[in-house]
Amino acid sequence: MTKTTAKKYLSAIHSSKRKNLTCEALSLHVGIYPEVIARDLSEFEPMLAMDPSYNLRELVPALEKFIEEQSKEKKEPRIAVKKAEIEQYKSVADFVYNKMTIGGLVDRNIPLDEKDLRILRNLVNLELEALKGQKPNKKKKRK
Repeated sequence: MTKTTAKKYLSAIHSSKRKNLTCEALSLHVGIYPEVIARDLSEFEPMLAMDPSYNLRELVPALEKFIEEQSKEKKEPRIAVKKAEIEQYKSVADFVYNKMTIGGLVDRNIPLDEKDLRILRNLVNLELEALKGQKPNKKKKRK
């Protein structure tokens, strides 16, 4: 379960005025099937999937603790490739020539970091798009 779904369930539980809140009642608030809610919340209470009358208000402290733990975890920032970095190279061959050749010979042992791989992937995608634009649409005639 993600932090977002946990927050959605927790806010729906808090906004409901019922004393006994089941998965079916929560599904009406959230708009998600009761089976999916039971599967998501079963990591906090394993018997929840088998007992449809379980009161979800008892899971509020566990949900709050889960959200707090998830918010403490920091994700590493994603390495972004700028358009200017991609435009330095005319094609994939130009990238390989500039990054991976020594004295005109391709050195296979040169490691590429994540940023180089992202640039290479973008260059490949650009070349594939250019190839798709060049191909004429030939339809085969049926006999």
